Amino acid sequence: MTNSLIEQLLVPIANERDARATCDALESVVDDGVETITVVHVLEQTSGYPDKAPFEARATAAESIFEIVETWFQGGPEIRRELRYGTDVVEEIITAAEAVDASAIGFAHQPESRLKRLLSNTESYRLITESEQPVLVFSRVESAGSDETQTDSEA
Repeated sequence: MTNSLIEQLLVPIANERDARATCDALESVVDDGVETITVVHVLEQTSGYPDKAPFEARATAAESIFEIVETWFQGGPEIRRELRYGTDVVEEIITAAEAVDASAIGFAHQPESRLKRLLSNTESYRLITESEQPVLVFSRVESAGSDETQTDSEA
């Protein structure tokens, strides 16, 4: 993977657990060639239905997500925050990538994460085909007989 591909990386994060797991997976690819990681969190709005949680609670959760990534990569690349609102999560991710001129959209494959569910159906096709940026998946592999995980490049 060349540095220019991940120079301006946009990383969608669903929740705090996803933030920690994504940071862990990205750690092996984040080096001196990565200038900026833009963390995007989408507060999904439901059209015609009440929101899943009060706005204040969701905004507080988003703040925690951003802080996890900023702390993890402290002293590393610049971390930018991008909080989006919308009914279409994929559209918001793509719009954010275009707005910040991301060189790629990257995320860690997480079993049970919202993003994994998103990418396990037709929305994955939309993200890949509608985005002008390459979409990179940083998968994690469980070590046999171990609780540790590693990226595919380390396996």
